[in-house]
Amino acid sequence: MYHKVMIIARPKYLERLISSKGNRMVKIITGIRRCGKSFLIFELFHSYLNDIGVDDDHIIEVALDDRSNMEYRNPDRLLEYIKNRIIDKNIYYVLLDEVQMVDDFVGVLNSLLHIRNVDAYVTGSNSRFLSTDIVTEFRGRGQDIHMYPLSFSEYYGAVGGNVNQAWKDYFTFGGLPQTLLLETVKDKKDYLLHLADTVYINDIAERHRIRNRLEIEELLRFLASSIGSPCNPAKLSNTFKSLKKIVISNKTITNYINYMRDAFMIEKAIRYNIKGKKYINTLAKYYFTDMGLRNALLDFRQIELSHIMENIIFNELLYRGYSVDVGVVEVAGHDKEGKYIRKQFEVDFVVNDADKRYYIQSALSIPNEDKMLQETASFRNIDDSFKKILVVKDDLTPYRNEEGFLIVGLFDFLINPDVIDKEL
Repeated sequence: MYHKVMIIARPKYLERLISSKGNRMVKIITGIRRCGKSFLIFELFHSYLNDIGVDDDHIIEVALDDRSNMEYRNPDRLLEYIKNRIIDKNIYYVLLDEVQMVDDFVGVLNSLLHIRNVDAYVTGSNSRFLSTDIVTEFRGRGQDIHMYPLSFSEYYGAVGGNVNQAWKDYFTFGGLPQTLLLETVKDKKDYLLHLADTVYINDIAERHRIRNRLEIEELLRFLASSIGSPCNPAKLSNTFKSLKKIVISNKTITNYINYMRDAFMIEKAIRYNIKGKKYINTLAKYYFTDMGLRNALLDFRQIELSHIMENIIFNELLYRGYSVDVGVVEVAGHDKEGKYIRKQFEVDFVVNDADKRYYIQSALSIPNEDKMLQETASFRNIDDSFKKILVVKDDLTPYRNEEGFLIVGLFDFLINPDVIDKEL
């Protein structure tokens, strides 16, 4: 099993690093902690550099979350170490892991940009440093490469075997690479429980000096138990007050959610009015970056396949580089009594890629025509020509129904990215 994990190539990310080599920009690899960023730069990219003839003495690696490298969190000490390693005019590849742990890392990266024979690659587990400092300081000189846990196609490519068993393991334990090294269910659960508690929650609490850690734990659990449900800080505050007898202000909840997003634990999907062509900011949906962490927060007690499937499809779309919103279709009409009414139909995902758009619905199964009509009701009320896709857990051959909607099985969708563009 260990050998299998070691050969997970992550070609999507490696190719991006290779294509950006020598472009005079700092390559910034971001993503949730333990998703494989260190392995990408220290193993996969390092191995690639060796293969094209770069000697190890021209590859400078520093893992800044390693206690033995604590001295290099001092920016001057780090720069001194790097400069002392540079002894000729050939290109040196500088690989810095968890760069946000360096005081004034912006100054360090600026200094590296001024060394003509340095090509810099850094990783970070906090989006805030990217979204504020890096973007401001490195406009035009920094390249963001965002990394996710293993997609299902990467996961299945590593474990092989029965696809249904792989799917069951994947939606239960998620795609953090370390879970593939662990043999027993207990070991996987213990690892994820430990991560959720001592790595992610602790990291957020310490970074933002949160005194009441229980509040953020409860909020995370609530979001974990209601993935795919529209909510906002006011709604969440009222829920805590009524169900938990805990008073948390709207502002505090907003801050906590932003902290979770900064740590890449959750992603926000904004609601989009398809006919009105405008965003609705009153409610949003939140999805978890890794299902294993989500399940660990609930102690693996709440495995709801329909919501989990929706979350995994959302993650897959982000992994493919799409911009993803959740859709709302408003329809006006009259009821049987002639009274004017407005109805809202939900579209799970409005997916954009340049001039392309897809509307995607997720459904566990379509056992009969009534269910088909129900799941595709929103599609019938969208009057544009963009492709409308229903992803079903059932094992089926992709087909177009009489209304022109594409019906595709979940495994086809997750493993074959081209399936949504094929002409049937």
